Amino acid sequence: MRGEGFSWLGAKLLALFVVCASCTATAGALPAPVRAALKEAGLPESSLGVWVQEDRARKPLLALGAERAMNPASTMKLVTTYSALELLGSSYSWKTEAYGSGALTGGTLDGALILKGYGDPKLTLENFWLLLRDLRQRGLRDIRGGVVVDQSYFEPVAHDPGAFDHEPLRAYNAAPQALLVNFNAIRMRLLPQPEGALKVVADPAPASFKVVSAILPDNAPCGDWREGIATDVSAAGRERVLTLRGRFSTLCGEKSFNLIALPNGSYVDGVFRLLWDELGGTLGGSFTTGELPPGSLLLARFDSPPLADVIRDINKFSNNVMARQLFLTLGAEQAGPPATPAKSAAAIESWLVGKGLDFPELVLENGSGLSRVERISPRHLGELLLAASHSPIFAEFESSLPIVAVDGTMKKRLNGSSIAGHAHVKSGSLEGVRTVAGYVFDEQGRRMIVVAMVNHPRAAAAKPVLDAVLQWVHSR
Repeated sequence: MRGEGFSWLGAKLLALFVVCASCTATAGALPAPVRAALKEAGLPESSLGVWVQEDRARKPLLALGAERAMNPASTMKLVTTYSALELLGSSYSWKTEAYGSGALTGGTLDGALILKGYGDPKLTLENFWLLLRDLRQRGLRDIRGGVVVDQSYFEPVAHDPGAFDHEPLRAYNAAPQALLVNFNAIRMRLLPQPEGALKVVADPAPASFKVVSAILPDNAPCGDWREGIATDVSAAGRERVLTLRGRFSTLCGEKSFNLIALPNGSYVDGVFRLLWDELGGTLGGSFTTGELPPGSLLLARFDSPPLADVIRDINKFSNNVMARQLFLTLGAEQAGPPATPAKSAAAIESWLVGKGLDFPELVLENGSGLSRVERISPRHLGELLLAASHSPIFAEFESSLPIVAVDGTMKKRLNGSSIAGHAHVKSGSLEGVRTVAGYVFDEQGRRMIVVAMVNHPRAAAAKPVLDAVLQWVHSR
């Protein structure tokens, strides 16, 4: 199946090359503030693709470089979340089930407990605890046959967490899983103490995970505190040891960051044992991966929050792991399990065709935008947002986007400007890529669809350019 996945993606990239070989920029002139911002950033006009249209208009107000296939970074999440709302429904929820493979007598399960996942993007530590608490309330105390984790709803694939950007511990590089507990993340809390020392706490803290802190606390200005801390994970027998080095200013106050320091299987094992012990349960036997045996008895089930709530986390906070879980869910729901990226891409492409939208340049790899190969043109992303503005699910979709200068990833942008609070905009950022896409209310109260993308080695300097586009649309 893995070879088939590569063939599918390779075919899409070839089609992209053929389509874009004849792409030309739509005639138009950039607004003066945008041209000035490009010049100040040292970026050529050819690096920018922009498309602007009122939601009730028949033609775009501005379209320049809008036909080119570009890397959209995290604005690709708009494709995934809008399609999911229409294909699955805003009330769709994921289930996680717990089964027993043996007799349950007097609180003792004489067999294995099977945990079957269906791709819940938000099976947080708290929600996983609720599932285990439900098992305890139903009378289960002693598990004699170990725990089996059924991950078969998603097709298992090899995953190198460092392949994307050589940052294997970064939380956004966690692999999607049918049973993904707490994003596979460990939260490292840095807690300055009154005497000037620094306390480091891991949450959760499985028995197989140890922390060695060599961080030196000081009273320097806080600055970019996270970049001052180096992390390294090593194996010591069956344990994983996280070593922290660097400096941390106590003037920063309490801070935290998330890491993926354990393989998924070890993580679920460690967290289950930790929580089950806290709940007063006992466990005998090993932790393994397998499929649900026929005739197993359903003991408990946890249902996720509805999709309308889940996409708020995905879009407002640009959660890549949750977006990948949702993307794979689309494939499983539309074509049947096990989920694969190819099934998910086909489901979205079929949905687009059904809406009369033809995006030949579209390349979907994982649906999150955390990709070097995903592509869409500014025009087509704009047309997608235009279609969404006339959809029955629009209220849920628009409200999932960050509000400029108010919340999410746009909270600290354009503060104090006239556009503040008047736009729902998703941003995107990768090396060589900066993007924005969403809805801006102009000063006449008209809803404008805006897409602006910069693909260039110097794209890191493009934020003022994209902000200038948004501000111009609002106040032109």
